Amino acid sequence: MLFHSPWFSLEPYAEIPLTDLLAPSVDRFRDKPAFITPEGGTYTFGAAWQASLRLGRHLQEAGIQKGDRIAILSANCPEYFIAFYGTLFAGGVVTTLNPLYKEREVLHQLEDCGARAAFAMGPLQPLVHGVREHLPKLRHVFAIEDVWSLADEAKGDPNPVSLNAKEDLAALPYSSGTTGLPKGVMLSHYNLVCNVRQTLSTGMSSSYSVLLDFLPFYHIYGMVVLMACGFAAGATQVIMGRFDPTLCLELVQKHKVTNLFAVPPALLALANFPGTDKYDTSSLKMIMSGAAPLPPEVAQASGRALRTVVLQGYGMTETSPVTNVNPMNRIKDATVGPPIADTVEKVVALDDGRELGVGEVGELLTFGPQVMQGYWQRPEDTAETLPGGGWIRTGDIVQCDEEGYVTILDRKKEMIKYKGYQIAPAELEALLMEHPAVMDSAVIPKRDAESGEVPKAFILLRQGQEASPEELMRFVEERVAPYKKVREIEFVAAIPKTPSGKILRRELIEQERAKTAG
Repeated sequence: MLFHSPWFSLEPYAEIPLTDLLAPSVDRFRDKPAFITPEGGTYTFGAAWQASLRLGRHLQEAGIQKGDRIAILSANCPEYFIAFYGTLFAGGVVTTLNPLYKEREVLHQLEDCGARAAFAMGPLQPLVHGVREHLPKLRHVFAIEDVWSLADEAKGDPNPVSLNAKEDLAALPYSSGTTGLPKGVMLSHYNLVCNVRQTLSTGMSSSYSVLLDFLPFYHIYGMVVLMACGFAAGATQVIMGRFDPTLCLELVQKHKVTNLFAVPPALLALANFPGTDKYDTSSLKMIMSGAAPLPPEVAQASGRALRTVVLQGYGMTETSPVTNVNPMNRIKDATVGPPIADTVEKVVALDDGRELGVGEVGELLTFGPQVMQGYWQRPEDTAETLPGGGWIRTGDIVQCDEEGYVTILDRKKEMIKYKGYQIAPAELEALLMEHPAVMDSAVIPKRDAESGEVPKAFILLRQGQEASPEELMRFVEERVAPYKKVREIEFVAAIPKTPSGKILRRELIEQERAKTAG
């Protein structure tokens, strides 16, 4: 059974660069604030666009050519927009990195994508320079704070670049997979143009909106739903470098924020924050939660605390990202809503792939113009995720009601979701195996009330070797971003595996849940 969107079709979608979709906002809102910093710095639509154009020319003069990958390693700031769209004007492809990454993670992504240049915020520049000797293709490392001066030095607007919107990439964000290190997700200009239009057609953001951007721009949620959709809609965006509940509430009150896009841990923090009634949140029209399942009790508690409506949406990096949203006038708690415009979904059986009906449990498959081109230089992974005909396997186990509203039940994938971040067990297992005392390892998600899930490792030590849990956890912590660190270690006599050697994580998960229940 196919589940269709309740929204009107937007077809045909223009085959244009993403910059062309955003450009009309500059003519309509040239002198309106596009970005505001917590300190009060204001940047208009006209100023941000002009700087992006000129930065594009600067990059071209520095030798950047069509298709070159340019990395951004930074926390949220107005300059992020300039670096992102300046890259597109130059004909480049943006690859975004988590500013919490450590050296090995930065090296992997920059090496894998063959980055020619990188923008890094000041404190993170040593990180990039520290791995530069291993990156012969990396020609330039720019301070992201310098984008304004680099733009001023340019000799004019960028030289035109001929793009095929359906084939040429705009962004190459990296998504963690179950096979270890993150892999590049190839998103074309067409993918992103379509998803910006699809998302805006739900009516969540408009030129009357004031957005609060604490969701990171390096993540597809912040990159598209906030940075791109906000600019395209003509909304003012108040930018936060990181989430802080006190500052969040202060900025909502000060700037009369209307739309709050969030993840469940942030809503939990706001729900439990003492004294929310001391802040004026009457401007809030809605809170949208995504990136991880939102427990109904957290939705209700945060809605009460901020005195507004809370709804869920759903998507993946591989779908640019939005595929499902609860309509504002028909919210169903505990669901992520029906498919958005021009998106079709089906639920298939886990054993034989047959299509299922209303209320039946299986894997969600999605079809729409926002589905990625594939994984960067990973044809086998691409073939597994894109089975053909324009469909994508989400890896999520769901059920749909008669109106196509999707309820996420579990994940077919073995990813660990910590506060909305995705953590690949295989990456941590491989890292633990680098410790001289470790013979074998398995990492599973352990339920956690505050974070959703945390990584727990089962360790088989080498004969005659010793290592404490604290030593091994510190070993991992020193080599990965903070959110990836192992929170608990249990020593075992053997790691359960299939005859072919695949770890039976489900068996370990069930054992862990049984212990917790007992």
